[in-house]
Amino acid sequence: MAKGTDSGAGKAKFSYVRMTPRKIEGIADLVRGKSVEEALALLTFTARRGAGELTKIIRSAVANADQRGGIDVDRLYVRTILVNSGPHLKRWRARSRGMAHPILKRTSHIEVILGEK
Repeated sequence: MAKGTDSGAGKAKFSYVRMTPRKIEGIADLVRGKSVEEALALLTFTARRGAGELTKIIRSAVANADQRGGIDVDRLYVRTILVNSGPHLKRWRARSRGMAHPILKRTSHIEVILGEK
């Protein structure tokens, strides 16, 4: 196989997630390298909002791998999870003496790549 052509068994992207990359990265560290079943079980019982977003995207990657065909879905594992920063929504908050302070509402781009053991 030529270098750079291996795209993994299943792949999914979720862009413009309204959550900071720092919060999602902590949850992504829990499931990197684990089997899909184990990762979904961990995320189900993780009491953080980003766990639901990661569950959605992992299920989407599994469905994409299943559609692709020729792949045993039971042997899939989470090869990589990339969490990158998206654009910031810039808002302003009124302060004393007529001043305004910035509020940055951060977004994230998440990409999951599954591999087959």
